[in-house]
Amino acid sequence: MSEQDFVTRSQDIGTITGCIVDVAERSGAGELTGSIRVFDKGSLLGSAGFTEFTWAELHAKAKAMASQLQRSGVVRGSHVAILGNTSLDLITAIQAVWLCGATVVIIPLPYRLSTRERFIEDTKARLSDSDASHLIIDAEVARVAKPKKLVEGSQVQSIRLGDLAKAPSADGFEVIGVGPEDLAILQFTSGSTSAPKGVMLAHKNLVANMDAITAGGGIDPNSDVFVSWLPLHHDMGLIGMLTYSMTHGLSLVKSSPADFLSKPGRWMQWISEFGGTTTAGPNFSYALAARNLKSTKEDLDLSKLRIALNGAEPVSPATVSKFVEAGERHGLDPNAVFPAFGMAETCIAGSFGQVGQGIRIDHVSSDAIETKQLAEPVAAGDDNAREMVALGHPVQGLSFRIVDQSTRKVVDERHVGELQISGTSLFAGYYKNQSATDEVLDGDWFSTGDLGYLVDGELYICGRIKDVIIVGGRNIYPQDIEVAVDEIVEIRSGNVIAFSVEGSGKESVVVVAETKEKSGFDEIRSAVKEKALKAVGVPANTVVLVKPSTLPKTSSGKVQRSKCKQQFLDQKLQIL
Repeated sequence: MSEQDFVTRSQDIGTITGCIVDVAERSGAGELTGSIRVFDKGSLLGSAGFTEFTWAELHAKAKAMASQLQRSGVVRGSHVAILGNTSLDLITAIQAVWLCGATVVIIPLPYRLSTRERFIEDTKARLSDSDASHLIIDAEVARVAKPKKLVEGSQVQSIRLGDLAKAPSADGFEVIGVGPEDLAILQFTSGSTSAPKGVMLAHKNLVANMDAITAGGGIDPNSDVFVSWLPLHHDMGLIGMLTYSMTHGLSLVKSSPADFLSKPGRWMQWISEFGGTTTAGPNFSYALAARNLKSTKEDLDLSKLRIALNGAEPVSPATVSKFVEAGERHGLDPNAVFPAFGMAETCIAGSFGQVGQGIRIDHVSSDAIETKQLAEPVAAGDDNAREMVALGHPVQGLSFRIVDQSTRKVVDERHVGELQISGTSLFAGYYKNQSATDEVLDGDWFSTGDLGYLVDGELYICGRIKDVIIVGGRNIYPQDIEVAVDEIVEIRSGNVIAFSVEGSGKESVVVVAETKEKSGFDEIRSAVKEKALKAVGVPANTVVLVKPSTLPKTSSGKVQRSKCKQQFLDQKLQIL
């Protein structure tokens, strides 16, 4: 297959299912040598706790599962919910659902399990919102939430993943043809600024985005190795890492978020051990990686890593600098850092820079961007300079434009406005929510809710419209405060939230942060205020220190600023 054919391969085949079958055939014939390795803490197989299958072997097991699913009533167009921890069986079940011509709905595991009752309530709501006909659930989750409890009062049929994995053969399996318009994934938004909505992703949208990833990342299935700990209910983990690997036959090393968060050093160790070339994570994960790379006594080999994608939350130049510095002695190429932009509504990939460019910064006037919504360039050393990270150009098949928030007219480059996107991998709408769909669609353009600007067609994101703090006529972006406060040693990385509240006729800034410290709170609060003032020139009127693991977050780990604000107003924060 020529390089050009590979760049358009997915769209030429037309469906995710077709791509899976193609990979299985080529893997079985030895044409593709890629495999999937899944970390299993209790495994006695494979290297360092990993169980390995070729894609042909996984496909054979998936067909056996699909045969069982068909006998259980799964048909073309069924919505099948999957709930469980990352495992080879769960990943195989995802493929089995597609082989049945059905739609995959990944139910999120909670980032923090507050109560069993809340988890059951949220899961039942997601099953109802997605019109799931079946629920596949693994044994570990079933011990926390009984399947009968999750499906009571509904027509949802529960299936134990362990029973499905025991399907002896694919006897009776009927190959189901699907079309490009068929729904492949119902991907719920994170719920960081509003209630989660079901993003409808058709096969045609996904294959277009797969080809865009191939073109933008220069992916080679015979040499690239993906390494991922990302959750499968999040688009970056499900689509960008797993689905891409499954539909292209390249090697994937996969673990769960818990495997990474319990021992953050594992991520870079796995990249070293398996020769990882491509990985991805949000900014906070690179902060954790930097700390572990700096402290480890091991000699790791990160020389093969060419894409370390940083996305899903604002990219901090300070974090990137620490990661690059800590990785230097392990052979990390500083230009492997790959800031990018994406969202569920574009399947995953929205904009990519050029591989090998590293992080690039646009230094702009803080005063101009906050008061005039204009990204005026200034010198890097200017006292008024603000660092904006370049997120690249629209990926293949997508187009960007920036519109004025009030007039909705397209603005010139370097003018801050709302980002709109159109193109081939754009979603088909929100499931059973026409009003929400109509609210964000402007003809063929999707209004993202993100404020940003373009320079020579390249994207820079300022923040979410709903999160902007307006003080004295200035637009203050909460992540600027959060990133600055995050640098304080006593503050838990990635666990800071800034927002504004009304007081005495004007907006005042509140910062809520987690700390593990047992004393010295006055000094920590003073440090937070100093960091906030230095970062945005506006004082934090109130600083609240809370217990670890109590800040509200989405199932994918994103901070929920509006929910935190409400908890603050209701005096429900767990204050130290």
